[in-house]
Amino acid sequence: MIGLDRRQAKLVARWSLPFPPGTLASLEPVFDREGVTEIVIVGYGPGELVTPAADEARLLAAKTELHVGEALRAHEGRYWSYICDLATCCPAEGTPYDLTTSQIAAEATIRGLVALPDRESLERTIAPIAGPVRMAMRRATADAIAELRAALTATTNLDTFATEFIAESLNRVRSALQTHEEGGRLDDAEAAKLGLALSITRARDEAWTLMRDSHALLWKDLTRRLEHRFIPPAASLLAMASWRAGNNVQATIALERALTIDPTYSMANLLMHALQNLLSPTILRDRLPTPAELDAAMGPPHASWLLPLVNLLDEDDPHTPPE
Repeated sequence: MIGLDRRQAKLVARWSLPFPPGTLASLEPVFDREGVTEIVIVGYGPGELVTPAADEARLLAAKTELHVGEALRAHEGRYWSYICDLATCCPAEGTPYDLTTSQIAAEATIRGLVALPDRESLERTIAPIAGPVRMAMRRATADAIAELRAALTATTNLDTFATEFIAESLNRVRSALQTHEEGGRLDDAEAAKLGLALSITRARDEAWTLMRDSHALLWKDLTRRLEHRFIPPAASLLAMASWRAGNNVQATIALERALTIDPTYSMANLLMHALQNLLSPTILRDRLPTPAELDAAMGPPHASWLLPLVNLLDEDDPHTPPE
């Protein structure tokens, strides 16, 4: 279902079929909140699956005084309209279509966009990398942890160490963003150290407050490459960038990855709540704090800031077999 106002898309939502009666009732306040005046409904599959859902959507539109611009069912290369019964334009046997020859398909190809066949295919695009790449990343992570342990052991003042480590971590975040914006990619050692740094809330929030839609490529890369226990921050940042860009399915998959590893991870839970309630990312426009405001709110770094990272150092990652 696509919600529009003056031909501008205000929201897009999807459901698996069949769904229980009343599933769409929660959309009524969402339509009002987003200023939706028109909806377009498209259902995929045989009539016994799609028609009850389309009927419920049309009843909801009538109740909320929304115009239904179109309501379609698509199945096996043909589509039917629920609001047109003219044989001249909407024959009973359906209207054939070919997505591969449409203007949309051509423009998507030019922009490097590919329509994946199902959700599982999208999940695979952010699945953990295996094989030799995984083994190299595992070694780089072990080296980064050993280096951090040695530094912690040698320090005589944990607060001073924390101040220096946080400053280094913030620089590491900014440097990684610049590298990707210039078309580069972090090597294994850089990626591993950034994964450790993001375990610290202040470093992760630096990435959050500097967020752009284009940053999704960096966080997607890290979500695939980092060792299991260090994934939640990167996956949550990937979800944030995806949500901002309108890719809510990828955002949801990234959050599911984060919450499977750490069900209590607060950033992932916050973003999942936003997605489940169909909130628009525009609610954060001009509301994210600046790095300076983060510093003012959190105060100077101290040893306790390192606890989330230190608590991960002794954990073991599940073995990922090479492909």
